[in-house]
Amino acid sequence: MIKPLFQKVLIAYDGSVSSLHAVQYGIMMAKIYKCQLKAVYVVDDASIKKLVLSKFLVSDEGNNMREHLLSDGKRNVEYIKELARKKNVKLETEILSGSVWAEVVRAAGEYKANLILLGDSTDTSSTDYHSKMKKGAIEIVGNAGCSVLVVKEPYVEQLFKLC
Repeated sequence: MIKPLFQKVLIAYDGSVSSLHAVQYGIMMAKIYKCQLKAVYVVDDASIKKLVLSKFLVSDEGNNMREHLLSDGKRNVEYIKELARKKNVKLETEILSGSVWAEVVRAAGEYKANLILLGDSTDTSSTDYHSKMKKGAIEIVGNAGCSVLVVKEPYVEQLFKLC
């Protein structure tokens, strides 16, 4: 028997609308294809370190920014866990720290993901800093050890409600 193309799906989530669409798409995939899901939220510690080293931020500001992003991450992760729970889908989550693209690729490898889901990088609804996924999408695609799918489904929210 042929092995399913994807059994484990990793979703890169950053709190933006486009990455939320990737989460919704992943939840629908899990319901339809019975695959396992994991979402990772990465606190972009690498960029904060660069800002501190370049003296754009002082160390205390960097620490405050890191704590703020971690707090945002916890709140965002709880939100998507609730979305999955309402659809009776098990969603494993993890908050990571480091370079966004490198942490997503590392997490996919450790999870043994067959597929990584990304939000559409043309999303303009989120702030430039918060949506580091846009800038790291090329690195994720180029360095991932599995297939990468960019969710561009225009009616994902409506489909999610029907699912």
